[in-house]
Amino acid sequence: MGILDGKKILITGVLTDASLAFGVARVAQEQGAELILTGAGRGLRLTQRTARKLPNPATVYEFDVTNPEHVPALRQALLEDWGVVDGALHAIGFAPEACLGEDFMGATWDDVKVALEISAYSLKTLAEVVAPLMTNGGSIVGLDFDATVAWPAYNWMGVAKAALESCNRYLARELGPHGIRCNLVAAGPIKTMAAKSIPGFQAFEDVWDGTAPLGWDVEDSSAVARTTVALLSDWMPATTGSMIHVDGGFHAVGV
Repeated sequence: MGILDGKKILITGVLTDASLAFGVARVAQEQGAELILTGAGRGLRLTQRTARKLPNPATVYEFDVTNPEHVPALRQALLEDWGVVDGALHAIGFAPEACLGEDFMGATWDDVKVALEISAYSLKTLAEVVAPLMTNGGSIVGLDFDATVAWPAYNWMGVAKAALESCNRYLARELGPHGIRCNLVAAGPIKTMAAKSIPGFQAFEDVWDGTAPLGWDVEDSSAVARTTVALLSDWMPATTGSMIHVDGGFHAVGV
């Protein structure tokens, strides 16, 4: 018996088997979930290949959060395949190169609005897809990197994450009366494809393990995956609008 037995879970953001979303998908299957994955653009083929590495290969649908036509198309596909959705993982984020690094003033609005739409507004876009299908209640979980402080090099992606955190609270308020929970998991730094795109990521690696009370392994995403799966399950029925830290306790002590 697993804590997701019989649950139908939509997973976004799987690119490679090093992706945080892939770790969540694997643990979700181990806990009994039935999965559908999404990919977008040039990454769609990569998602399709990576889906075959799961214990049980999963169907992959295209879902570009910047394309309004994909919302009803994905919802209809889920309706035809499943009828209902029990949970969804938001693991979608992108910022143009100008938004990252050490020149906060260098990004233009054209750069920033891309980061905000894909990394923050997309949580609402995902909710548009799945909330109408969560007729028995459900859980939407997003992957986050704590935006309550200004991190080196993270710059406008940090601003986008702050918007994501606010969006999560408003969605929790909006969807709670329908029995739908909305939460974020603020993960410590993990070596993923997304992390490699952040200039200065090494600075996080250097300080995190020595500062976090429980220590931290940038190669191990299992704690993030297990916590996310717990939030997708029925085991946290009264938790919504929250950000759960999975960072070895780093957030509690700082540097």
